[in-house]
Amino acid sequence: MLNYFQAVVLGLLQGLTELFPISSLGHSVILPKLLGWQIQQGDNAFVIFLVATHLATALVLLGFFWRDWLRILAGFFRSLREREIRDSDPDAKLAWLLIVATIPAGFIGLALEQPLQNLFASAQIAAFFLILNGVLLLAAERLSRRTRGENPTIADSDTRIARLTWWQAITVGAAQAIALIPGFSRTGASMTGSLGVGLSHEDAARYSFLLATPIIGAAAFLKLPELALSGETQIFGPLVAGALCAGVAAYLAVRFLTRYFKANTLTPFAIYCLAAGALSLVLLLRH
Repeated sequence: MLNYFQAVVLGLLQGLTELFPISSLGHSVILPKLLGWQIQQGDNAFVIFLVATHLATALVLLGFFWRDWLRILAGFFRSLREREIRDSDPDAKLAWLLIVATIPAGFIGLALEQPLQNLFASAQIAAFFLILNGVLLLAAERLSRRTRGENPTIADSDTRIARLTWWQAITVGAAQAIALIPGFSRTGASMTGSLGVGLSHEDAARYSFLLATPIIGAAAFLKLPELALSGETQIFGPLVAGALCAGVAAYLAVRFLTRYFKANTLTPFAIYCLAAGALSLVLLLRH
């Protein structure tokens, strides 16, 4: 049973770490164990709580980028009406790039999410993979210096992203699947894939956040019937508190990160993951 304090802390944690490239799932596994909270993370009530916080995050992303989504959806329906994706229509191309990138992540998630989380959902293993997430981010920075192909004559971010090929979109989408393992970050993995196919940090972050909206939202909506039929009325108050905190934290996170990645890199987050993962692993092994 979550109390209000725990719900607020975990809600804020989920909202921040879902969008920062530092693994929300890893932190949700590690922090309660470090604090000695007796939370059964496989319990139905806790799963419902996580669904609510993820749904709040998805709704915040949708609201933050609502003007962009209107353009993207208009481009999608325009491509259906014209039965082609014109080179002069970046909104239509971006819509289909998002669909193509969502397919591998969605398929792998449906097939392997529960087995992977059951296999690796211990705090010690999550801490180890958090260290590996830091290594991944450092590797992404080295890779980005070799592969970046941003055209400085193209001023619009969506137009630059729309120059990706279908195979590059599949690569970015497949990279997200690693975040099914607690300790690896979905944002970090998708940005790593995006940097690897030549996007700048700014464009990689934007593409990652646009991709996150349908992926996080769909995962939450698939669990909504379970939420409605659960009968877990005793967690309604903490659930609402946690979801509201997750929404506020997600808004602050996406607002900060969209500005941060205009001129900065993944390196500080990599250092954080290396340090936090190593410290957590030492503390957990001493228990």
